[in-house]
Amino acid sequence: MLEFKPEELEEKIGFSFNDRMLLRSALSHRSYINELKINKYPDYERLEFLGDAVLEVIVSDFLYREHPEMPEGKLSKLRSALVCEPTLADSAGAFDLSDYILVGHGEEEQGSRYRASIVSDVFEALIGAIYLDAGFEAAKKHIEKYVLQDMDNKRLFYDSKSILQELCQKSGDTLEYMIAGESGPDHQKVYTIDVLINGLKVSEGKGSSKKSAEQQAAYEYLRNREEKTDFR
Repeated sequence: MLEFKPEELEEKIGFSFNDRMLLRSALSHRSYINELKINKYPDYERLEFLGDAVLEVIVSDFLYREHPEMPEGKLSKLRSALVCEPTLADSAGAFDLSDYILVGHGEEEQGSRYRASIVSDVFEALIGAIYLDAGFEAAKKHIEKYVLQDMDNKRLFYDSKSILQELCQKSGDTLEYMIAGESGPDHQKVYTIDVLINGLKVSEGKGSSKKSAEQQAAYEYLRNREEKTDFR
């Protein structure tokens, strides 16, 4: 079985739990709990439910206060960019959350600890655990540190495909996404996608799905453009 290392993770995130069972539950996938012979405890799913709600309230409150000029539609779009699965998984990478997720043997062999969907769920469960352990302000501090930073870059990543599509439509250029390669076993595929503008490759991206690889490829192109696009 995988090892539970609370002190190491607590040091990385700068928060020490009073009740470490909350942390343990937040990190535990259902497959891990199912393999325990004794002393079973709840997996992360209920904490994820709570953490998702706390995250949405804190992000919504922050955006409402920081952007009084922004209409509801744009506020919703920006919030979606900040709390979507790829963004949360990327935010979790800042403290290597994947290394601490507890999964069963079968899921471990499939590399599930590194799957964006699971990492983002555990990230939300961790927020729920912090909220229960120390309250709203502690959860808010964690979210401000890992989610409400570098927002323009996160928004660009979230909107990358639509931004690039609009740019090409305005300039009359053709835009294509082409599969350049696939690697890994069927349960853990990694796709490589090239972005072609007027038939020429301008960037590439990798991802666990074709959609995420396309998003990464579009983002890489936009990020490396000499003239930054005003996507706000």
